[in-house]
Amino acid sequence: MKKKIILSLFFIIFFTNFNPAYSISPDVFIQSTVNRASQVLSENISKEEKIKKLKLIAMETVDIKGVGFYSLGPARKGLNNDQKITYSNLFENYFLKSFSSRLAEYTNPEIEVKNKQILNDNYTIVNSILIATDDRPEVRIDWRVYTKNSDNPLIRDLIIEGLSLARTQKEEFASILNSNDGNIDALFKILEEFSNN
Repeated sequence: MKKKIILSLFFIIFFTNFNPAYSISPDVFIQSTVNRASQVLSENISKEEKIKKLKLIAMETVDIKGVGFYSLGPARKGLNNDQKITYSNLFENYFLKSFSSRLAEYTNPEIEVKNKQILNDNYTIVNSILIATDDRPEVRIDWRVYTKNSDNPLIRDLIIEGLSLARTQKEEFASILNSNDGNIDALFKILEEFSNN
């Protein structure tokens, strides 16, 4: 149950139609993203239309390839070029289906950005809270934003009450590989079956 809640909260973040034409501060980027989320999720359109929009938005705002290879862990070093391409495609489909289907269930999540911590030229942590409602308590949410290209910040991780979603995903993939003697095709099969169902 806790894992499902964490995954669902993670998927709140990927909503903006933002197409940066100039340098933008990571905290402004995140606040713009969550503000757009409320609009998208409150639109009077079908769930299928919301999912379609959210998938396109995620491809603009999330470093899906970076998240994917981080999630693969050390196993990525053993892949040949064809396997890397296959994995990238499978992970993108897996990621987009996961987040969009969960996200479409939400209505008006209110997230307020509080501050930011510049780690280095490449990364900034943006601190925020999911505002409490009658149905849920306040939740601390930290965003790891990749800022190497200041004109195009990208989300690389979400940390909810101290728990990293990217690290959780990495542990899950490692478990799958360990259970299958490191056979990458076993992971490919699971990702493909999830995306096709």
